[in-house]
Amino acid sequence: MRIIGIDPGTAIVGYGIADVENGECELVTSGSVQTDKNLPDSERLLEIQKDLSEIITKYKPDTASVEKLFFFKNQKTIISVAQSRGVILATLAQFGINIFEYTPLQIKLTITGYGKATKEDVADMVKRQIKYNHFPKLDDTADAIAMAVCHAKISGG
Repeated sequence: MRIIGIDPGTAIVGYGIADVENGECELVTSGSVQTDKNLPDSERLLEIQKDLSEIITKYKPDTASVEKLFFFKNQKTIISVAQSRGVILATLAQFGINIFEYTPLQIKLTITGYGKATKEDVADMVKRQIKYNHFPKLDDTADAIAMAVCHAKISGG
């Protein structure tokens, strides 16, 4: 099974693609879609849709694991992140990809066993649970990989 994990955002959308076989998880690729903050929202959302479509076409994931908006600290950015998430979900649906959504709490519990784990704790545990040649430094990309690993563990991949 090939899973694409996605960490939604407007400025940066992190993604991580993992192959799961017999309970083993291997990172295929990861990266981010980054948009120019000087562009209108409509153009930024279109850029996310186009780039995500290219990634899906190239890597052909079977399922997607997308972070669910549950609680958001920054009220100024919640609407733009929700818009980005909508574009991401619509793009995945357009390609017929099964979508699974997880809250940050579900991800932390699944990856570390502790709901108040830090981003660093989650990243450290993900590194132990996935085969990789290069682990990214960008938080958004690391979070997206955690999304893929979370789904792999929950689905029994």
